[in-house]
Amino acid sequence: MTKYDLVVIGSGPAGQKAAIAASKSGRSVAIIDRKTMLGGVTLHGGTIPSKTLREAILQFSGLRERAFYGDYLTARGKISQADLKARVRKVEEREMRLILDQLRRNRVDMFFGSAYFENEHRVAVVSDTLEKKSLEGEKILIACGTRPARHPGIPFDGETIIDVDQILDLKEIPEDMIVVGAGIIGLEYASMFAALGVEVTIVERNPGILGFVDREITERLMYHLRELNMTFRLGESVTLIEKGERNRVVASLESGKKIKAQTLLYAVGRQTNADTLNLDAIGLKTGKHGRIAVNGNYQTEIAHIYAAGDVIGFPALASASMDQGRLASCHMFAGPGTVCPLKLLPYGIYTIPEISMFGKTEQELTEMRIPYEFGAARFNELARGGILGVNIGYLKILFDPETLKVLGVHIVGETATELIHIGQAVLSLGGTIEYFRDTVFNYPTLAEAYKVAALDGLNKR
Repeated sequence: MTKYDLVVIGSGPAGQKAAIAASKSGRSVAIIDRKTMLGGVTLHGGTIPSKTLREAILQFSGLRERAFYGDYLTARGKISQADLKARVRKVEEREMRLILDQLRRNRVDMFFGSAYFENEHRVAVVSDTLEKKSLEGEKILIACGTRPARHPGIPFDGETIIDVDQILDLKEIPEDMIVVGAGIIGLEYASMFAALGVEVTIVERNPGILGFVDREITERLMYHLRELNMTFRLGESVTLIEKGERNRVVASLESGKKIKAQTLLYAVGRQTNADTLNLDAIGLKTGKHGRIAVNGNYQTEIAHIYAAGDVIGFPALASASMDQGRLASCHMFAGPGTVCPLKLLPYGIYTIPEISMFGKTEQELTEMRIPYEFGAARFNELARGGILGVNIGYLKILFDPETLKVLGVHIVGETATELIHIGQAVLSLGGTIEYFRDTVFNYPTLAEAYKVAALDGLNKR
């Protein structure tokens, strides 16, 4: 029996940061994960591979250069699935080496295998060779992540009917695709394949997409996705998915429509991996989709057992998970840390084009009966936009017309997820829209959009 101050189950962003924070405070730490999953879902099937795939598609397809040279001059031959997969694997391998090195440098002991609880302080680790070890932890953090949710009635085969973890295992890029689910993951992958010239049809049971995003931003996103030949079937539910003639997938909709394609991607929801941990042994209950309830310090109902990351549910962002793990560790061992309210989190959606947002949306302000004004800038009116050949891009600042305080920033377009942090800083510090008017930005840059939007908003006022 090996004893530790902290035993971490899962090596994703939450687990990594918790382990390192505890080690830096002088605690003995062990982290458990399957060897093939070091880095967690973020590195294997989630954030890193999907964003790498997106970047590879943008480069190989020449989509960024089409504004200057057109479709024919940017063609670089047929893009293969092998080309895309090779790029992703290279980045994954690099990140795995960095994670391993970081854990080793911080004296975190690593145990590879499957974990489950034996009692409230003891966790068993079973290796691939079925060798079992038991670790005892004064504190335990559950950060085991999630996997794609699978409907039992769908005949997944890994080739024509797939979930998001199987995208890189496709043998070839399909000619057409059905994507079930217009959430963040579904839209990201749908836009990537559309950029490759795949005819994509999205089926979503809700009447709109991304309900938490500013409506004007989603409308602009849908316009640009339709320009990529994407079809939206909103307010539609899938009742049956089956194989048809010539091995094509047939999706039957509640409305009576039938949609056919070479491949179907099912991207509806995530299920936590908590069901593999034998939580019954410690009497810890889970909620919908296996989520674990925690308090503001990430403690479960068992005080010395914490949980962080996607296993606790919303917002299920790698960026938020990192802080959750670190703050959970700080609370365990009386370290410094302040929990960031969910309302102060930036959101980044890596569709093509990107979306990012911070603060309130127009819908929220209207529902709360808070008066507001807005200023906007279009990237194609900026010098940098012309240099880059950016035809897509829009930045909007919402502000109080009396106090001029910034209430929200919403961006769709190139580098939106980078640009948002300027607005995040000003809003978080209680700044006004005058900051953007009075600040000198490098020229030419896309960040200059903040100044243009501020002038536009103040002129309206």
